[in-house]
Amino acid sequence: MSDDPGENGQPDPSDPLDSFDEIIDAETTRDPDLAVIEAGSRTLRTQGGPPEADVPGRPEDPETDAALRAVETELATRWGETKLEPSVTRIAALMDVLGDPQRSYPSIHITGTNGKTSTARMIEALLGAFELRTGRYTSPHVQSITERISLDGAPMSAERFIETYQDVKPYVEMVDAQQEYRLSFFEVLTGMAYAAFADAPVDVAVVEVGMGGSWDATNVIDGDVAVVTPIDLDHTDRLGETPGEIATEKSGIVKQDATVILAQQPVDAAQVMLKKAVDVNATVAREGLEFGVVARQVAVGGQLATLRGLGGEYDEVYLPLHGAHQAHNAAVALAAVEAFFGVGAQRPERLDLDTVRKAFAAVASPGRMEVVRRSPTVVLDAAHNPAGARVTAEAVGEAFQFSRLIGVVGASGDKNVRGLLEAFEPVFAEVVVTQNSSHRAMDADELAGVAVEVFGEDRVQVEPRLPDALEAAITLAEEEGEFSGGGVLVTGSVITVGEVRLLLGKG
Repeated sequence: MSDDPGENGQPDPSDPLDSFDEIIDAETTRDPDLAVIEAGSRTLRTQGGPPEADVPGRPEDPETDAALRAVETELATRWGETKLEPSVTRIAALMDVLGDPQRSYPSIHITGTNGKTSTARMIEALLGAFELRTGRYTSPHVQSITERISLDGAPMSAERFIETYQDVKPYVEMVDAQQEYRLSFFEVLTGMAYAAFADAPVDVAVVEVGMGGSWDATNVIDGDVAVVTPIDLDHTDRLGETPGEIATEKSGIVKQDATVILAQQPVDAAQVMLKKAVDVNATVAREGLEFGVVARQVAVGGQLATLRGLGGEYDEVYLPLHGAHQAHNAAVALAAVEAFFGVGAQRPERLDLDTVRKAFAAVASPGRMEVVRRSPTVVLDAAHNPAGARVTAEAVGEAFQFSRLIGVVGASGDKNVRGLLEAFEPVFAEVVVTQNSSHRAMDADELAGVAVEVFGEDRVQVEPRLPDALEAAITLAEEEGEFSGGGVLVTGSVITVGEVRLLLGKG
């Protein structure tokens, strides 16, 4: 990249607003009422080759493996993550008997529809690079339940996971006996995470909501920084049928006097978030205004970006992840960490550039545009709703020059499957529909019926068994010959992606 910011038509960074002309012009047209809401809120303005994914496999020690399976079996007897009684009553009761461990460290709380886990991983990497001890709680897992709770940037060991479960189990049973409903699978894991972070102890916790915000089990923390990734339609039966309605639920993580890092949003969602910020006297930083992506270009194994943070510009940041959406996630993560350190409020200067570069260069996000095989190339992406599918389709076209792309799709029955398939239709030459092992998986034949309506009968193949579907897709990608440039994209569900990772010997 040129050292001269005026070369190649790049805007002059001497005026911060000039750097954002292009971004602001590209924003969705704003509702006039939005300006009134923004006027009442404080805003943050400044003064002046891919890493190996850390997805653990099964424990090698037979006794440890058996003990972990026993824990998984006990957890499986509880309500799953799709069965909810919207309340924080039970998790609050568990925190109370545990001594409120979530109050012993500051936290960064993340909500949104897509990009939460990748953003959480980036935040974790940045905080770790600045020598803070981190705890990260994300969901769902790709392959191992232990992925959900990370300490110091690595998934909790199976031994420690088992020990943490045994430590909290008596308190869980105590709360179970007092409540109308037992604690759910997700609530128990949340309690384990918060207890483990206190026990470590961590300097800061990075916490991703499971669903929504207000009544999500994670929402017994008071995040110093609330991060809102892009909001779109998902879980509409529980959260609402418009981005604005969904934002109302998600705005519940914004607490009194917190800092809100707001990714670019639909207008109605932005209105809701900004109004909530006004109500609780929260400080707001908005992507495209206070921070954002200034420039980006495709690089080997990822992309090279210039990010505008709350404290200034960070140039030549290598991100070993594909897609414009990941660059935007990086901008959000950077702003969140700056806000955590007080940049843009107490401190006008940017964070150390070399440390930021080093942190981003080490980021991995398993199952998110992840290459797991070559000849032909097999890419995994956990897109499971139309919005996620659209950005994945765009990212595949940008990052790879496939002459022929074959899709392997296994989706959950409670998702907008038609919308997901329609997003991929322009980029898939053919699609192999299948199903994963989850009880939530859509039947392959039912999925095929929708796929035929979207792709046409000649472009759809049905393989109910996932191994057969993967083999069929690879065969189709190779049809034009060894050097044809064909590729395979496996998508539709985190579970589908995780099971294919295992089939290909990952983890």
